Amino acid sequence: MAIDLVHLYTDLHRHPELSFQETRTAAIAAGHLRDLGLEVEERVGITGVVGVLRNGDGPVVWARADMDALPVLETTGLPYASTVTGIDPAGSTVPVMHACGHDMHVTAMIGAVERLVNTRGEWSGTLVVLIQPAEEYGAGSRAMLDDGILDRYPKPDVVLGQHVTPLPAGVVGMRPGPQMAAADGITVTLHGRGGHGSRPHTTIDPVVMAAATVMRLQTIASREVDPRGVGVVTVGSIHAGTKNNIISSEATLELSLRYPDDAARERIIASVERIVRAEAAASGALRDPEFRTEHRLPPTINDPEATARVSAAIDRALGAGTVMDPGFFTGSEDVSWFARDSGAPLVFWFWGVIDAEAYAAAVADGTVSDVIPTTHSALFAPVITPGIEIGVTSMTAAVREFMA
Repeated sequence: MAIDLVHLYTDLHRHPELSFQETRTAAIAAGHLRDLGLEVEERVGITGVVGVLRNGDGPVVWARADMDALPVLETTGLPYASTVTGIDPAGSTVPVMHACGHDMHVTAMIGAVERLVNTRGEWSGTLVVLIQPAEEYGAGSRAMLDDGILDRYPKPDVVLGQHVTPLPAGVVGMRPGPQMAAADGITVTLHGRGGHGSRPHTTIDPVVMAAATVMRLQTIASREVDPRGVGVVTVGSIHAGTKNNIISSEATLELSLRYPDDAARERIIASVERIVRAEAAASGALRDPEFRTEHRLPPTINDPEATARVSAAIDRALGAGTVMDPGFFTGSEDVSWFARDSGAPLVFWFWGVIDAEAYAAAVADGTVSDVIPTTHSALFAPVITPGIEIGVTSMTAAVREFMA
């Protein structure tokens, strides 16, 4: 009996799970892979799943889908909308939603594996399916690799991955070379000297220090990065103090940094550290600021030859002109670690999941950014049809391109 992919998708959407907590999702994916005849191992890299389908001699293809959700309160109004909550790393209860489409990724992967199993007489090779946790933390692929998957499973000749995007359904986007930015999440701790709010002259105020630092950091992208290049320095959060009449002794800044390649990464991080240290010194800080890297994501760089093959294969499967160049994305992914550690070429692409008519109307009205929800939005809602089918067909065509 064929897998009911619509039911699978809506069930996963109703029951999202935060990073490294995806036990239900992993069990469902593992169950389907086992039913399809794959060798399956669970709890790889904490909550990850690996499935192996051996089908004679031929190349080894690693196909990856991520499965974690986000701490977002869903407001789509869909009949299968999430109403669940979870516990975040700080111990707080938060709403949880598949606001980045990872439920669609898992569904499409299961559908592609089913299609490959049903046509196994037409291809030859070994498929390694990676159902990866914690992409939103930028830590899931690293956890699976650190768990030894390169030693326990056939090494890949190519690594494939795909992601939904707010483009019209029927469009697939990929480009050779840099596709997504590298990223670092860095926490900066600024040290002052606390005291009474009525006696600021006896303190070294870390809030003022933080404010000056945030403003100066904005000059990195505007004054130190070539206007033709890419560089993002975002201060996503500031934490200091507990009461209006107490000057705190420290402040923390959480930074998200983005760049197109490793050389740009080195330059921007050096600039961040220079500015933070200089502002601390200018404020009279008695201790140097502290820097802690929370995560690091490499740039997503598609192999030109392999990308050309996948692009042609998807065009043949979905119709000429389906594949387009979506441009460089400043978002980041951790799928590249699989390719980097194994030395295999990577092909990573996007498929549109927005109603085509609604998207066309928004383009005509000039309101795309106003009315088309993006990933990580509480309103992000992929169309089920033809969204699932496009994801299934794209991944199937890409795998078979290397196993013809």
